[in-house]
Amino acid sequence: MLIGLGSDHGGLRLKEEIAKYLKEKGYDYRDYGTCDCGSVDYPDYGLIVAEAVKNGECDKGIIICGTGLGISLAANKVPGIRAAVCTDTYMARMSREHNDANILALGERVTGPGLALEIVQAWLDSEFLGGRHKVRVDKICAIEKKYSK
Repeated sequence: MLIGLGSDHGGLRLKEEIAKYLKEKGYDYRDYGTCDCGSVDYPDYGLIVAEAVKNGECDKGIIICGTGLGISLAANKVPGIRAAVCTDTYMARMSREHNDANILALGERVTGPGLALEIVQAWLDSEFLGGRHKVRVDKICAIEKKYSK
């Protein structure tokens, strides 16, 4: 599994912590930036990772900004992307099991690094359950399709 990572300047330190953690745990990842503390725009990095997941360059993505909200909003504009902002391990697990989230969004200014790494692991360990949840995800996809014409 290849994981795409991206952040703006507000998520850079947490992205670096996550990259280190993924490497230690043996996960492959691709860092799409940003790579320094200079001010950048979160939509650019949400888009880069979302397109990488949509196009199959990466299997999943993790995106970070100050709150996780702005970068997730940008990523969710890409058809087929379900980016979920998670602030605890339960949300992370449910986002995968019930919503088939393919991108995890985190906020560096909201979630400390210890908890963030637990969230990442819970998200990576969880799988989509399908069944009644597939029906609901299909409805989300139908809404997306309706408005993308």
